[in-house]
Amino acid sequence: MESLMTDRRGVLQRLGTTGLSFLLPCMSQAAAGRRGNDRPASLIVLWMNGGMSQLETWDPHPGTVSGGLTKAISTSAQGVQISHLLPKMAEQMHECLLIRSLHSKEGDHERGAAFVRTGYNPEPTLSYPTLGSVIARQLPQASLQIPPYILLNPRIPVPEGGYLGNEWNAFRVFRPGEKVANLTATVPDERLQRRLQGLDVVGREFARRRPLAEQLTLQQDLTRRAVQMMQSEQLAAFQLDEEPATLQDSYGRTDFGRGCLVARRLVETGVRVVEVTLPGFDTHISNHEGHITQCQILDPAMSALLHDLRQRDLLQSVIVLCISEFGRTPRINPADGRDHWPGWFSCVVAGGGFRRGAVLGATSAEIPTGDPPGPQDPISVPEVYATILSQLGIDGSQEVITPVGRPIRFASATPNLRLLHSGS
Repeated sequence: MESLMTDRRGVLQRLGTTGLSFLLPCMSQAAAGRRGNDRPASLIVLWMNGGMSQLETWDPHPGTVSGGLTKAISTSAQGVQISHLLPKMAEQMHECLLIRSLHSKEGDHERGAAFVRTGYNPEPTLSYPTLGSVIARQLPQASLQIPPYILLNPRIPVPEGGYLGNEWNAFRVFRPGEKVANLTATVPDERLQRRLQGLDVVGREFARRRPLAEQLTLQQDLTRRAVQMMQSEQLAAFQLDEEPATLQDSYGRTDFGRGCLVARRLVETGVRVVEVTLPGFDTHISNHEGHITQCQILDPAMSALLHDLRQRDLLQSVIVLCISEFGRTPRINPADGRDHWPGWFSCVVAGGGFRRGAVLGATSAEIPTGDPPGPQDPISVPEVYATILSQLGIDGSQEVITPVGRPIRFASATPNLRLLHSGS
């Protein structure tokens, strides 16, 4: 087992389709060229911040008191229906596994997000790493010159590296599709080189006089990596100038839509984990109207992402996970909203050998009185994450020693083979 006594990345953090078939041959060749023949595995998380309502999206109960105004529509997956607010995703459900029976004990936003992003219930004595941090750490990519774990349009104040250390925090990008801030030199190259030479002298002297501090901060290593990133051609993956206007339109000209397209470009480049946030789901008031607005953003972006990945021959090596910190109550409150509901909620997984065109779990249309019953065929968040890790070639049962000397496994459950395609 391995000791993890350091906390080491602060310096770098501060630097810090349908209708497009005529484009597909050249696009697929470009994807193969960027990503290589071995197709390194990656994860894209679409984070629905605020608590997406399962009843207005993936688990409608039309014609019932709990179902509200949401209608159900058929999808490309036989026998699977989803909300009428997601018509483009209805065309992509043959690629997806829909899980309707996730559950949690955490009904607070911060604690709920901590649980769903790590697979562990939060506790005061230990900060757990997110799934993205574990993947980035366990799947190093030698050819990658930009960070392996990237958050686009971030909103969530959960420490990503946890006990693994800040070295495995995500690199945050607040304006997806634009040039990344603070990565362009403000002085001519000759002057920049003189500054770097001076910094190198200071860094070597710092390492000589303060070896323990240098080990903890990784000052020279992080400076080298930051400069490498500033000079790397891979920075182009953050920008959308090369993408056809028609393709950008298909994703939607929103921060989330641009984020999803940038996510595709980043995994093509070899980035291991990209998380794209869509905020606005905390709908205690006017829940249905709020989900109309948010689904108009989610629907084109997610459907275009799945279509794009499939056409570029990337969907088998890239897992796409759409998830939220909890769901919304079956009961509609007096403000026409829905409140926090961790009792059951949904997620959608596509790619990476997961089942396609299938549904697991079911929920009741009845409004619970007293203690709510659990969902039928419950699937736990840790099971989903253990399965994702397994599909990416990571043993979730591996133990590491935390800074307080406590052995912890990367996943608190074992992979659930029912989530996987029978041929995987």
